[in-house]
Amino acid sequence: MLHPIEIKQVNISDAAPLLELSRKTFFDAFLHQNNTADMETYAATAFTLQKFEKELGTADSEFYFALIEGNIAGYIKLNYNTAQTELQDTNALEIERIYILQQYQGQQIGKHLINFVIDTAISKKLNYVWLGVWEHNEKAISFYKNKGFEQFGSHPFMLGGDEQTDILMRKSL
Repeated sequence: MLHPIEIKQVNISDAAPLLELSRKTFFDAFLHQNNTADMETYAATAFTLQKFEKELGTADSEFYFALIEGNIAGYIKLNYNTAQTELQDTNALEIERIYILQQYQGQQIGKHLINFVIDTAISKKLNYVWLGVWEHNEKAISFYKNKGFEQFGSHPFMLGGDEQTDILMRKSL
């Protein structure tokens, strides 16, 4: 049985649990396909309380928790305007991160979050939603394609000392 999914905006007082969730979901998703040393090197700068407090205080960035029965099941980070990591298009919304805890996967939380993002972008009269996804994350790429996203480019992503490629995908609204 699928449980109702609640989406709650994250605020600065949630920085520590967001950091813990982010680190756990990142390692769960990618450690099995990557070198531990590269993961730890990346994590040393990407997963710090200072960094998350700064991101939570950025005007054009928003984090949301996905909750099931009051429990945090995952999260999403959205960027607008100059907070976008690459395009910085005022007519676009970037999904910078979307992660679901392993025990909640398969419960349509990702679908619910993507629909939330699309509805948000439409309500703000934006032209498209875009994101970057690791070229070897076939499950995620398939999911995004199923939701109407199409590849429009790529860019390098440094995981420690390992240069990887993220595919850039967008969905026109």
